[in-house]
This record gives sequence, structure tokens and C-alpha cells, in this order.
Amino acid sequence: MGAPIWGGGRFIVEDADPKYVVTPEDFTEEQRMLADAVRAFVERDVGPRDEAIEKLDYELTVQLMRKAGEIGLLGADVPEAYGGLGLDKVSTTLLSETLSPASSFALTIGAHTGIGTLPIVFFGTDEQKERWLPDLAAGTRIAAYCLTEPGSGSDALGARTTATLSEDGAHYVLNGSKQYITNAGFADVFIVYAKVDGAHFSAFIVERDTPGFSVGPEERKMGIKGSSTRPLFFEDAPVPASQLLGEVGKGHLIAFNVLNIGRFKLAAGCLGGMKEAIRLSSAYANTRKQFGKPISAFPLVAAKLADMNTLAFATESMVYRTAGLIDDALAVANPNHSDGGIEVAKAVAEYTLECSINKVFASEAMDRIVDEGVQIHGGCGYIQEYKIERLYRDSRINRIFEGTNEINRLLIPATLIRRALKGELPLIAKAQEVQKELLNPTIAALPATGPLAQQTAIVTALKKVFLMVGGLAIQTHGLRMDREQEIVASLADAMIELYALESALLRARKLQGRHPDDASLAIDMTSLFAEEALEKAGRRARQLLAGLVSGENLRLHLSVLKRLLKFDSGDVTALRRRIAARVISAEQYVGF
Repeated sequence: MGAPIWGGGRFIVEDADPKYVVTPEDFTEEQRMLADAVRAFVERDVGPRDEAIEKLDYELTVQLMRKAGEIGLLGADVPEAYGGLGLDKVSTTLLSETLSPASSFALTIGAHTGIGTLPIVFFGTDEQKERWLPDLAAGTRIAAYCLTEPGSGSDALGARTTATLSEDGAHYVLNGSKQYITNAGFADVFIVYAKVDGAHFSAFIVERDTPGFSVGPEERKMGIKGSSTRPLFFEDAPVPASQLLGEVGKGHLIAFNVLNIGRFKLAAGCLGGMKEAIRLSSAYANTRKQFGKPISAFPLVAAKLADMNTLAFATESMVYRTAGLIDDALAVANPNHSDGGIEVAKAVAEYTLECSINKVFASEAMDRIVDEGVQIHGGCGYIQEYKIERLYRDSRINRIFEGTNEINRLLIPATLIRRALKGELPLIAKAQEVQKELLNPTIAALPATGPLAQQTAIVTALKKVFLMVGGLAIQTHGLRMDREQEIVASLADAMIELYALESALLRARKLQGRHPDDASLAIDMTSLFAEEALEKAGRRARQLLAGLVSGENLRLHLSVLKRLLKFDSGDVTALRRRIAARVISAEQYVGF
């Protein structure tokens, strides 16, 4: 292991070196100062006004957006040439995570800075960038992203909004509607997708005062009540031809590349929510007394805190690992090229697969964490006076946002296979290599020495299991495998679990090498996560094999699976108790 691994999906076929993996322990002093500034803004300016924000006070939200712009929070992804900060992705990821306690207002900022502004950053002409980006970075204009329609959600390309070029070529006339548009109540700039001549999916920059453009009433939502969500309507709305974003018929490149970043940033936001839930729950567990002692003293409550912290550790590890990978890809791209934005978007697209993995894992981990948080709070967790109740409601949308988790599960293996068929990933060769190895009736066990040796061996085994079962699925179904959604989703789950576990392992190994005395908690959490991942992998693989082969062939594959996953069980009770003790003492998330 030498050079860093570059390119999405390579974690399946190659092992990464911990020294090349970005972890929170690598944050620079400047990055920590950025987080402190964001935290201060949330505590000073947003927190005290939380109740008014939740009641949809547009004027207040816009004022806070202006304030956020003044201190640079809206320009992190905007190049310096257009009034932004042009920060690296590790820094912007930390910013997204730290903003999370701002609840609905964090969503307002996220929609503006991410999917609202990045289309212009990546795909705008020089004139478009000069016209809109400085104001968007300053917060004097607010952006919205308009893709979903009443008849097209996950099927984005099925949009029915149309754009027709006027006879003089000066305008595109838009007709149609959009649904569930975040920031719609007060946005000034809308990134709108429509089909030119009803066929060519394209993107447009639409300003709020465009004739024929109107905004419908607010949706009454389960959660994120302080964010504006409204429908849009276009009735012969003339949009200047100069506001076409990118090329006619190339709107999908904009939509999907921007959604990659949106998915990844959503994972970072979920991470911040997890940490807040752990803080609230651990503090409450130390305060609430039953039977004469705090409920944190009861092992079943403590075990919940241990599991919550471990899930957050795995999420944090994979989120910052991915941010580092994207930064590596961006370092190769040439933003000064005539198509610099597109070059940057292509670099980000290298990690489409990992962005989806982050989104699915983080959104589902957060749901589990806030659910356990409510349980720890007991009856109080069901009362609006306690913020854990809001976190529970607000969390649910994350599995729907930025492409449902079901759609992302279908995308993950499909992207892996597509990269392999294009020659960008030696997946097929590696699968064939593993198949030959597994024919050997005596699979040599890796020597288990050292604190993380078994966890490293488990990761290696899970990669082989994936290649064995995935290769068999491709052999069985070939190009029709996309019709076998249950198989595809199970393979996606295997990849998601593997990426999360390997990310936690690499972080723990890096800590162990640098600070052996501080690595015990990271080792315990990695060990706990590995035990659960191993159990789930075995169950998942057995179910997949039963649907792919039968008879003697099935027995043979199950025998191989059993040998691959034959590891000594760890003492998960002891692991949970040690992890819980650290969380209960700190009354917050603890990473090492």
C-alpha cells in the first residue's frame, strides 16, 4: 500500500492506507476556528430566535441569511473571484456539520449554499457567475433548487415543465409546476429544470419577479417546520435565453452532479444532528433519576448511548474520509480551464457512489439515534418542550431528500458496475480472482495479532463475500440485474456497511499509530461495529445465495461463506459498557 486510492468504488477492490485517509483528528487550526465561528453564530444569533424561525418568520430568516452572508458562511463553496471563500471540501463539510443544531435554519442555508448555488458555480458562464454569485455569497439574494414535480420525484427526467424558445430567440417561455421547493417563500433566484420543446431536459436561472411565475402556499409538514416549502407555477413565463444554465439537453449533468454534493452535505448535516441527540440524551440520562439513581447507571440505557456513539463515530469517519477523497479529486481538476466548473463537477462525480453511501448510512443512522434518544427521554421525549422530539420529527425527511434511500440503493451497485464496464475499476478481474481463491477448500485464516488485527481481517473477509455473491448475481442475471431490485438493494447494503466499517477501522488504525494512548475508545467502537457488521453480512449473504443457487451448489457456497466469516466472537457487553462510560462522563459525543 503506497499511493492513495483515487476513484469511486475502489474500496471494494483495494485496501487503503490509513495515512492517506482524512479524519477529524487531522483538522487544521483554521478549520477548528471556522467551526468555532459557526458554533458561535448558531448559539448567539439563531438559537435564541428558534421559536420564531419554527413559526416561519420569513423576515427573520432573511435577516439571519444576510448575517450569515456577512460572516462568510454562505460563500464557502463560491470561488474567491466571485466574493466567496473557495474552501476545500473538508472545511465545508465541517461547516455543514456544525450548522446542524440550527435545525430548520440549517436546512435553509444548506439548500441555498449547496443545490441552490452550486449549479451556477459549476456550470454558469462567466457572465452568470459575475451576475449572481457575489450576491448569493453575501446573502443579499437567496437561492432555491427546483426539480421535483407533482408527477416526477425520483424519476427526475420525467419532468413535464416545458421551455419553448421564442421566435426572436430572446426568451424561453416556461410552462408547468414544481413541488416541495425549499426556500420558495423568500428565494430570489431559482434553478429550474424544464424540457426544451418538451424533450430536451435543461436548466434555467429564473428570477422571482419573472412575469407568469408564481409561488403557491406553504406546505404543512411533519418536521423542519421553520423552512419554507412551497410549490411553483409557470404560466407563459419568459426567461431570457442568457439564463439558460449549461447546454440545452444537458440538464441531467447539472441535476445529478449537484445532487451528489447535496447527498454528501446531507450526511454531514445528519452527523451534526446525531451529536446533538447524543448530547441531549446523555445529559438527560445523568439528570433523570429512577429507583434512587440516574438512569444512565442502568446497563440497558447505557447500551443505547454506546450504540448511538458508535454509529456517530462510523458516520463521522466515513464523512470526512469521503471529503478528503473529493478534495484529492479536485486537486487533479483544473478550475482555471475554460470549462473549469465542469472539470470540478466531473471530479466530484468520481465519488457519486460514495456520496450515495454517505447519504443512506447517515440518514438511517440518525433516525436510529434520535429514536433511541426519545426512548431515553421516556415520556418527556414525546413532549415538544424537549428538543429531542423535534430532532425525531426533523430527521425523517432525510431518507427522502436528495433522492430516496431506495433510489440511492439502486444507484450504488449500478454505479460500481458501470465504472467496471468502462474500465475504471478492476471489479470483474478481482471477482474472478476471489472466485478462484474460494475454490481452495482450505482458506487460510489471517493471523490475529494486535488490537485491530481481527477487525482488519473482517473487512478483508467482507470484501471477499461481496465479490463472491455479487459476482454470482451478475453471472446469474447479467444485464437484467437491474430488474432484481431486492438483490441490488442487498448488495448496496453490503457496500454501505463495508465502507462504514472500513472508514472506522482506518481512522482507528491511524489514531493507534499516532496516539496509542488515546486510541482505546476508537478501537472499542470499531470492534463493536465490526461485530454487528459481521453478523449482518452473514445473514444477508445467506439470503442472497439462497435466491441465486440451489442444491449442492448452494451447500458449497454456504460452506465457503461459513469459512470466510469464521471469527471468534468479541465481548460486546464489555465493549458497550466501556464506550457508554466515556459518553456518560463527557455528556456528549466522544470520538477518541
